[in-house]
Amino acid sequence: MRLEGQVTYLTGGASGLGKAIAERFVEEGGSVVTLDRSADKLQVMKNNLGDAFIGVEGDVRCHESHKKAVDIAVKSFGKIDCVIPNAALWDFSKPLVDMSDDDLDIAFDEVMSVNVKGYLFAVKSALRELVRSKGTVIFSVSTSGFYAAGGGPLYVASKHAVVGLIRQLAFELAPHVRVNGIAPGGIGGSDIRGPQTLGMQETSITSIPLSDILSRVLPMREVPTAEEYAGAYVFLASRRDHAPATAAIINLDGGMGVRGLLEPSGGDDLPVKLGI
Repeated sequence: MRLEGQVTYLTGGASGLGKAIAERFVEEGGSVVTLDRSADKLQVMKNNLGDAFIGVEGDVRCHESHKKAVDIAVKSFGKIDCVIPNAALWDFSKPLVDMSDDDLDIAFDEVMSVNVKGYLFAVKSALRELVRSKGTVIFSVSTSGFYAAGGGPLYVASKHAVVGLIRQLAFELAPHVRVNGIAPGGIGGSDIRGPQTLGMQETSITSIPLSDILSRVLPMREVPTAEEYAGAYVFLASRRDHAPATAAIINLDGGMGVRGLLEPSGGDDLPVKLGI
């Protein structure tokens, strides 16, 4: 098991991608402490994963919540090897022109507080433990850290900011801590929600037929599940595998960056040409 004996602090780990990461890390022999706002979902995960999992109810925008979770991790497991800032809000691609001045003001603060400040708080709270263990940070980015139209200006700006955080913190924390990122594309079954300030706190991305939309435009013609993305996090967390990586971002965009101008892929007729 590639993460045997390792302890990970994860934010937003009770649903969607975070839940898949937590489950995979425990499967690989690790222990996980996650900060999430849903006590009910955390309890379900505790029931399923047992003693290797601890859920802490809290708000990623609050430094005290992170410090509480880190303290629990250290008291329970003795150390922290890996931090994965993952909790995020999506803006449902709301364009600038459709936001009032007041909406823009308050929604900007909420999205940036969760998607950027929450990431900084996660690292800051665990920094002493990370340096002590010569650990690693893995930021959940998004292909919106590289491309337009994966969200509106608030979400896309926040994810571009995370790319900057990876580069800056990889410099600041070297040679003691590696800092990398995973940039998932569309996630089948994701439950990411929207900003409360825009009235989207109970709106899930599952309300959009994302898999149907993306499967028509991606070269690979399929949208991976959260579970299928989790292995990339295992790779960057594994002390056996991650040695060459810092300031690296694995961009898992399903081939979006190489799709054609008029069609998503150029090999649709390969089986016919090869007689398969």
